[in-house]
Amino acid sequence: MSIVGWYYLHVNGDLIYKPDPEAIADIRDSDLARCAWAVDPHDRKGAWELLVESMALGAKASRINELASKWNCNDTDADKFAEVVGVEIVKDGNSWCAHKKDFVDLQESPAGFGDNKLEAMADLAKTLGIQGGHIWRSTFSDLVAVAVNTQK
Repeated sequence: MSIVGWYYLHVNGDLIYKPDPEAIADIRDSDLARCAWAVDPHDRKGAWELLVESMALGAKASRINELASKWNCNDTDADKFAEVVGVEIVKDGNSWCAHKKDFVDLQESPAGFGDNKLEAMADLAKTLGIQGGHIWRSTFSDLVAVAVNTQK
């Protein structure tokens, strides 16, 4: 892992980049930072988790959409990320629905909905109880894995 900087979610909803691998020390100590993500330009999964989790935690949609476009994180690429973390995304009427692979129905299984696949996964992250934090916290893929393991 080659960390080149950190994104953090400010309490006002801004998603801010600090281009310094050591910036986590300042971010961690700040009362204004709700969550932080390491940036490794070679880690595609990390980019998607940053987008999904920051959206679920209330980051401004315009900034998330800007980064998704810049990083080519589109609906086609979302399918690859979803496969890696164990999520299925299906069209449900006019919306996308994201759920774990052990989905039964909406009464029994967590699911998320959105106008695109990123929004659907962010809604699923909220449903699974994503929390802010800096270094030691559960990621979206951790929550999906825990949810899958507890239902076996």
